[in-house]
Amino acid sequence: MYRRKIGTLDAISQEFATQMTFISEELNRVVAVLVDRSGKVEHVMLGDNHRVYLPDLGRQRAGQSRFRGVRLIRTHLGSKGRDVELSRDDLTDLSKLQLDLVMSVGVGPGGYPGQVAWAHLVPENPEQRIWETYKAPNPAEVGVSFTHFIMELEGEFQRKAADVVTTGGQPALLAYVATPEGRPEEVEVAEMLELCRTAGVDVVDTLVQRRSGMHPKYALGKGKIEELTLRALQLDVDLIIFAQDLSPTQLRGITDETDIKVIDRTQLILDIFAQRATSSDGKVQVELAQLKYNLPRLHSRNTGMSRLTGGIGGRGPGETKLEINRRRARDRIRSLEKDIEKLSKQREVRRARRTRNQLPTVSIVGYTNAGKSTLLNALTNSEVLSEDKLFATLQPTTRKLRFPDEREIIFTDTVGFIHDLPADLVAAFKATLEELDEADILVHLIDVSDERFDDKMEAVNRILTEIDLGDKEQLLVFNKSDLLEEGEAASVARAYNAIAVSALDRSSTERLVEELETRLFRQARQREASMEARP
Repeated sequence: MYRRKIGTLDAISQEFATQMTFISEELNRVVAVLVDRSGKVEHVMLGDNHRVYLPDLGRQRAGQSRFRGVRLIRTHLGSKGRDVELSRDDLTDLSKLQLDLVMSVGVGPGGYPGQVAWAHLVPENPEQRIWETYKAPNPAEVGVSFTHFIMELEGEFQRKAADVVTTGGQPALLAYVATPEGRPEEVEVAEMLELCRTAGVDVVDTLVQRRSGMHPKYALGKGKIEELTLRALQLDVDLIIFAQDLSPTQLRGITDETDIKVIDRTQLILDIFAQRATSSDGKVQVELAQLKYNLPRLHSRNTGMSRLTGGIGGRGPGETKLEINRRRARDRIRSLEKDIEKLSKQREVRRARRTRNQLPTVSIVGYTNAGKSTLLNALTNSEVLSEDKLFATLQPTTRKLRFPDEREIIFTDTVGFIHDLPADLVAAFKATLEELDEADILVHLIDVSDERFDDKMEAVNRILTEIDLGDKEQLLVFNKSDLLEEGEAASVARAYNAIAVSALDRSSTERLVEELETRLFRQARQREASMEARP
């Protein structure tokens, strides 16, 4: 079989098929070959009387070529050359390996070839079909001009994919496992879409599977992984983002099943942080978080990690560290932790200086994109970067506000929180969050225009409790009141004993400033009274 060849215009020839079926009849075993586009046989496989196992064809990076460039042709025993059907294994090989086509030739009486069944993948279509199947009475009547067929098929895939992906960001698929204990599906997906937008990713399709729990090896069911891979092929995307965090085992399991780059929620957030980090201490903290998260995922044969050396989920100061060995990674982590300790001491010095000057401090906290930087700009006439994107601010920013009676307070803008903020990020930004511990009051800023603002408020309070700041005095402030009907924000604020403002309208913050002045200088009087009462 290795010495035989198929003409470039033929999917299969009668002579080639006859040679295969004669051998299959004599051995009573399935014979299969993998043929390249020039008609040359690359592999010959011998199975049992029902199935055949393919060799390891190696990994193929998605996007380098549309299909793998080989077709599978196999014999089919047991039906006397009639009613030949492609098996589930055949179709799985077609989709998983991205073969040009798969063909099954029935072994008829005397070993002569009988009926032929074949299939190929199809591009995006309204019926969401994955493949198209055909039959012919014998190999001579297949009637496919293979060279023309494969060029047309690949061209159709490219045209369909171009119609779907219309924006400039990196196209990706979003996968989410909806479990009973998780947040509502629409909420989780909406937040992931916003994270993707911030990271510069265009989500061209979303696949949701409802399960009682995440699969221990694949997160999704194995069948859904195959469906996801096929969908990525149809839409010409080479990135899959999971809306949940994946364990090292799950990441390896998924990347073993697909040749597409896979990242999870934490890796996406880390990528956003890497894009946003501009200061030296921000870069140090991002690199530390990247290394800590990826250390247990470093694996000598894990090709999933090798695909994280750039692009979404893999950029930033730590990207070149993802495939170094564990010893060097741990050394780098220790070095970065020492750097962060130095940063923490420097902040302590600055905080001590403010304490000596007896300047009260207010830290603005809240869910990401609640408008913290915009509020800081409105209160202090500053020009801190503020964008309608998640995590626009990473570096803590400090500004002064002077009252008419010459008294001053310090405002600090901190990194935004998010539901289930990755533990590695909390640890890496510990020095940043230490600013909160020194604050006299936390201004908890809430986007009142968000329908689920109470859930986000609860998420922020949960994180504050985790970092031992749950008992710190808070002032609730409902921002973006201008996006609601007149009086609606004030009504909601009264129900929560909060203050309604619009950070875009400085005049709306007057009551906030008055309340801060009252609370801060009441605290100051209490401290003075406490000092005088000491023996």
